[in-house]
Amino acid sequence: MKQKFEIDKKIMNLAQTLECGQIFSYQQNGAEFLIFSANHFARVTEKKDVYQVECTDKAYFENFFDLKIDYEQIKARLRVDKNLEKAVEFGSGIRILRQDKLETIISFVISANNNIARIRNSIRLLRENYGEQQSEFFAFPTLEKLTSLSEQEFLKLGVGYRAKQLVRLVQQLKDVDFEQLESMQTQNLRKFLMQLSGVGPKVADCILLFAFSRLDVFPVDTWIEKVYNKYFGSLKNRNTISNELVLRYGNLSGYAQQYLFFYARSLKINKPLENK
Repeated sequence: MKQKFEIDKKIMNLAQTLECGQIFSYQQNGAEFLIFSANHFARVTEKKDVYQVECTDKAYFENFFDLKIDYEQIKARLRVDKNLEKAVEFGSGIRILRQDKLETIISFVISANNNIARIRNSIRLLRENYGEQQSEFFAFPTLEKLTSLSEQEFLKLGVGYRAKQLVRLVQQLKDVDFEQLESMQTQNLRKFLMQLSGVGPKVADCILLFAFSRLDVFPVDTWIEKVYNKYFGSLKNRNTISNELVLRYGNLSGYAQQYLFFYARSLKINKPLENK
């Protein structure tokens, strides 16, 4: 049976949350959003003051949207930094989603050096071809199903050279206890993830942030590199940039990264980040 609840628009902007680079499995049709996560589905309708959520599991999506966290306190702490004031204001409705671990790992390996349209299409095809059909959607494939796929089958999804990586990756994951990974310290978990096929520093940090809710990481892509060199300092090595920003923002790094990324990509960083 479908479950329903509402989210006050004062605490979340769903379009901003979905468009800030953290999720690929969703569709928007005007005021309606369809969101897919693991074997769960939510239909979210935007009204004047609220989002009406109709979903397969209310508790799952309350956690998914991170609704227990007070983002006003987080934004207040970040606004103290003049380099973040404009970015936080611009993306004030962003929330960091708590996503399924397997789906996030697979999705971000597919995302490496890829474009958004192709990433989303590959993941859609993965669901539709190999996921279990539910009443209104296809679930993300189980790890058991993924380990049965050949390189050729992955290639048909449009993932290109990543097909070989994915074949190796799912074999590496088949004996992993994802819940046990939760107890690892961030740096140790990062080292583990970096040993997986197709996982480099930026992908590892995205997985840490979006699947494990590790907020002491700062994924660095082209946009963050541009932001750093325009407003923070002069560095080209992305690992060094990430380390510098984590030192600056600590356990607020993940939030800072999302605000900066969304601002930079949306406005092509043509506007200043700080208030004059």
